[in-house]
Amino acid sequence: MQTKISNYLRLIAFSHTLFAMPFALLGFFLGVRNGLTVTETTPGGEGLQDIIGSNIGLLLVLVVGCMVFVRSAAMAFNRYLDRSFDARNPRTVGREIPAGLVSPQAALLFTGVNSILFISCTFFINPLCFYLSPVALLVVLGYSYTKRFTPLCHLVLGLGLALAPLGAYLAVTGQFANLPLLFSLLVLCWVAGFDIIYSLQDEEFDRSQQLFSIPVWLGKKRALNLSRVLHAICGAVVLIAGGWGAFGLLYWVGAAVFIAMLGYQHSLVKPNDLRRVDRAFMTVNGIASVCFALFVITDLFLFS
Repeated sequence: MQTKISNYLRLIAFSHTLFAMPFALLGFFLGVRNGLTVTETTPGGEGLQDIIGSNIGLLLVLVVGCMVFVRSAAMAFNRYLDRSFDARNPRTVGREIPAGLVSPQAALLFTGVNSILFISCTFFINPLCFYLSPVALLVVLGYSYTKRFTPLCHLVLGLGLALAPLGAYLAVTGQFANLPLLFSLLVLCWVAGFDIIYSLQDEEFDRSQQLFSIPVWLGKKRALNLSRVLHAICGAVVLIAGGWGAFGLLYWVGAAVFIAMLGYQHSLVKPNDLRRVDRAFMTVNGIASVCFALFVITDLFLFS
């Protein structure tokens, strides 16, 4: 049983939850701060302790559940759809489906179960999140097809993860706002940029299989340049969001760490030297997202 669970956790690359979950929590607590401010200034509104005690804890569980279930569905579906390519690619031949550790049918069933659980969680959050849940699923599941017809697949992946801060904010407030949209734009550019770096490893294979990616379209050097542009935009959005939200000192410390990590990952990868791609992809980006979210969330309740 433990081995089977481990196979499914590897199938969905569970450790990569570090990329989106911190930004979902950021959006959630941004909504809590804004939502509590509205409630406390509304005549007859509940007190702070009543809101926290009766709603916020359960809402947080539902938001985390949404994140886990929708991401699990997306990753399992991606592995299911790409199973024939993974079996031919020396870098991915050891993945769970081509290695026979998880059957294609089981992966597809896993996708369906997690999709239903995701929609069920949104039903208990609020009507807006429930009505938008099929749109979110369409984006995150549809990404798996994009490499077959457009090199802009990296941007679609970025869009899928960019739903995290906005979706969590909507879960708390039930309304759109500019600041969580800025954080979503930040995530879109950040993820698309580092996914381009990660896809450098498969340029030759993707070209041989007539698959689309930025490295296949532009070549390694220009793909890296485009990744730098996307991360420069990401850094600019970090600064704009800080000014827009009138954050305190801790936000700017987190912003400095995040932007520094963006620059550091580009120092690790060269067009003719991809040995440190995994370090740039997983370690650096995991540290960047966790540190930024921790600083921003702390700032929300101490200084803003």
